[in-house]
Amino acid sequence: MDTDTTSFRPRPVIPGDTVPIPIATPNPSAESSAPPPVRIGPGLHRRPDGSVVVVKAGVLCCNEAKDGARWWVESNFKRYVPVQGDPVVGQITYKSADFFRVEIGAAHQAQLSALAFEGATKRNRPPLEVGSLVYARVSVAHRDMEPELECVDQTTGRAEGFGELKGGFMIKCSLGMARNLLLPKFPLLPTLGTRFPFETAVGVNGRVWISAATEPRIAAVARCVVLADRRPWGQVKGVVEGVVGSVEGV
Repeated sequence: MDTDTTSFRPRPVIPGDTVPIPIATPNPSAESSAPPPVRIGPGLHRRPDGSVVVVKAGVLCCNEAKDGARWWVESNFKRYVPVQGDPVVGQITYKSADFFRVEIGAAHQAQLSALAFEGATKRNRPPLEVGSLVYARVSVAHRDMEPELECVDQTTGRAEGFGELKGGFMIKCSLGMARNLLLPKFPLLPTLGTRFPFETAVGVNGRVWISAATEPRIAAVARCVVLADRRPWGQVKGVVEGVVGSVEGV
């Protein structure tokens, strides 16, 4: 199976298939720059010997990014399974002095430390309340533990776009659509961005937060995401143009 990211095309796979993904081993003594790390996501399992095997039937996908390639199996599962490094949109359901519980659509709620925010200290904690929305990264994901989230990059100490989502509106979509929205080549959000400004926070857990200058524009973006879910872009492009055109002057 060819897994060169430059020529890779999504393909169907079944449990037991071996995916020859090159796993780079760090070599501190190497003078040349090492290749970026390879991350595996839902539907794939890395064995102790470094090989990668498919554990869920679906379509093998790859997304090349500056920080390395990410591989996963796209399937029609409705429930999100947390994977370390995943960006997610969640809602606070419980708060205490030390942590928050966050509903992210998984089998178990996630835990978010009150110190896992940019600039947070024991005396300066984020003013989140039950019902608040947050954009976070999965920092711990294990089948025998509840997932843990963070809203800060531990290497830089900065939020890097994560944190509380103020205002706006959150909608739900399929897990496949959420991952598509995060792909640079998926045309929906770039097309909408040429018509009027708006902000989004896309979680791979099937949650999309949308903010714009007016409520009709927020509703238009939300409707376009719903229309494009599970449909080829060619079938919805004209409808999306019509929806956006109706609110450009609003």
